[in-house]
Amino acid sequence: MRGGILKHRYHEIEQWLRERLAELSPGDRIPSEAELADRFGVSRMTARQAVQNLSAEGLVRRRPGSGTFATAPPLHRQAGPLLNFSADMRRRGKNPSSHLLEAGLREATADEADGLGLRDGERLVAISRVRLADNTPIAIEHATLPVECAGVLAGDLEHGSLHEALTALGRRPRTAQSAISARTPTGEEAKLLDIDVRSPLLVERRRIQDDEGEPLEYTETIYAAERYVIDASFAWAPNNG
Repeated sequence: MRGGILKHRYHEIEQWLRERLAELSPGDRIPSEAELADRFGVSRMTARQAVQNLSAEGLVRRRPGSGTFATAPPLHRQAGPLLNFSADMRRRGKNPSSHLLEAGLREATADEADGLGLRDGERLVAISRVRLADNTPIAIEHATLPVECAGVLAGDLEHGSLHEALTALGRRPRTAQSAISARTPTGEEAKLLDIDVRSPLLVERRRIQDDEGEPLEYTETIYAAERYVIDASFAWAPNNG
């Protein structure tokens, strides 16, 4: 019986916080666990459960030593037209940019060679960037390209679009296949994305072909799940009992 009462209490706190969040702006502080416990006459453990539920949904962000703050709503990407990150952010009215981590030539790993149709150990173009929208880190992108696309390395990889650079070389991205999985970040990934090490990630591995159907890009993009959501629609199969 007591467990049911505690569950009711933290749901009550959670609902109150949801109503408060609707009135707050991203970055606004919400009451501390101690303040919530005092307000609702419950233990800090009960108040902490309510905050943790909202944190798991990406609605609030906890900063050790500073407090808990409202977050911006996550960005949603619909399955459909192939849009690069820069174009996607611009159409949302956001300013895209990148922090360059790596750009150069190196040997392909086994997965990269398979993704680009290369021989094991063959050289390729490797570009790793933190992708930002309005200076907020959204994803870490590890892109690899055939070595004949090395001309993109001369472009502006922090403020420019990789796909626009490829198109200028005569290799226009045309079709893509993606596989999406989930995991938690490494310490370095959490630092680059400015998230907690227990936060969920969406990991998208994408193969892109050009107008001729030739392999053009194999990329692994690691999204902060609290800031980026990939939506998909499914039709009910006629013979699906």
